[in-house]
Amino acid sequence: MFVKVCGLRSVDDVRAAGAAGADAVGFVLHPASPRYVDPELARELVAHVPEPVLSVVVVAEHAADDAARITREIGADVLQLHGGYTAEDFARVAGRGVRSWRATSLADDPQPRVGRFGEEALLLDSPRAGSGETWDVEALDPPPAGHWLLAGGLDPDNVAGAIRRIRPWGVDVSSGVERTRGVKDHSRIAEFVAAARSVHTR
Repeated sequence: MFVKVCGLRSVDDVRAAGAAGADAVGFVLHPASPRYVDPELARELVAHVPEPVLSVVVVAEHAADDAARITREIGADVLQLHGGYTAEDFARVAGRGVRSWRATSLADDPQPRVGRFGEEALLLDSPRAGSGETWDVEALDPPPAGHWLLAGGLDPDNVAGAIRRIRPWGVDVSSGVERTRGVKDHSRIAEFVAAARSVHTR
């Protein structure tokens, strides 16, 4: 089970996620988010991400070309485009030699398919990304094939059950491992990763 911990804002957060065994960590460059980090801080945090953990830059309103350039400058592995980006946007990102993930919701993409816009992985979230709200995963009938991550309202207590029900390739968490909004709880990060890995899906 692939596990991404998103919305990290300090070196200690990065170390905690790495020590817990996360496969990827995310840094949010959307200024409206309580988990926002600017590119300078993101570059510093990416420098502390241990191998082989993937570093993911998350944007929601940047122009695709600018987001790809910033991702390269930061030194991150992957750019996650969240929201109303087009296939042409993903092509621009690929043209700059940057790997991309696509984040959406069933409200915007009722029949999601991995790779529809050329992305290498798809993240399915609640309609209000980063809100911690759960959504009806049973509406995924059938769930997409391939590399897709379940997000939205997951926490250490419910992630195992969600994995058993819907059997995603991976899971993504942010607010579910926080002690206050935007502030990560390192013990909850460890609990989340352990709970996700406790489920054998194959």
